[in-house]
Amino acid sequence: MRLLSIIRRLPVGRLAGIAFGIATHVLFAVTVWFLFAFLSGRLTTHIGSLWIDGLLALQFAVSHSLLLHPRVRQRLAPWIGAPFYGLFFCTATCLSLLLTFAFWRTSPIVIWEFHSWTSESARIAFYASWVGLFYSLHLSGLTWQTGLTPWWQWVRGKPLPQRTFREAGLYRWFRHPIYLSFLGLIWFTPRLSLDHALLTGLWTAYIFVGSWLKDRRLEYYLGEDYREYESRVPGYPLIPSGPLGKRPVPRAAA
Repeated sequence: MRLLSIIRRLPVGRLAGIAFGIATHVLFAVTVWFLFAFLSGRLTTHIGSLWIDGLLALQFAVSHSLLLHPRVRQRLAPWIGAPFYGLFFCTATCLSLLLTFAFWRTSPIVIWEFHSWTSESARIAFYASWVGLFYSLHLSGLTWQTGLTPWWQWVRGKPLPQRTFREAGLYRWFRHPIYLSFLGLIWFTPRLSLDHALLTGLWTAYIFVGSWLKDRRLEYYLGEDYREYESRVPGYPLIPSGPLGKRPVPRAAA
């Protein structure tokens, strides 16, 4: 807690910590708006190389998973401070997404383009995915996702609470409603250009890999409670077995 102890001793450091929390959540709100505009095709971009798009999509996926890995967090937390790690992660994620939006290049090649009722159906499904995303984030703790809860406890001078897992709402039916909602954001579009198809393919692969990694993280943090949950609830609907299906609890060695 080296950085955190310094901040606590200095009045200016405390003000900087408060400002960091406020700035992070302003940045989060701005990024959500740009994400909506980007996925709905409302951002103006230039035609360019798909190699650039591929690298941009991958840098978000890799950095996002890397910063969530328990070993990476354990190494960085002493320098950043537990109350600020959520803010740091949220800021890094937002900057990674904004970098993607700023340098993305479109393709003139169109794979599909819906019209009439099919176009409206795709848009409705897209908006419904946003509703599902925020509903799922609410169930899992949106204020933990953005770093608000630990930061606010630090501002109030309260000890950091223990984060718990609640089997509520959609989490009773499958383990990854957040990721499933995000799949809807990238798949439900009335117009699929080649660059959007590249983004959809790479981020779909990332979402399934990320789901597996999330299960491993929660096994690490929650132990047997989460393993018992995995044995009853599949990762996704219609996936009864496998890495993202129901996972039987390993039997203890005799």
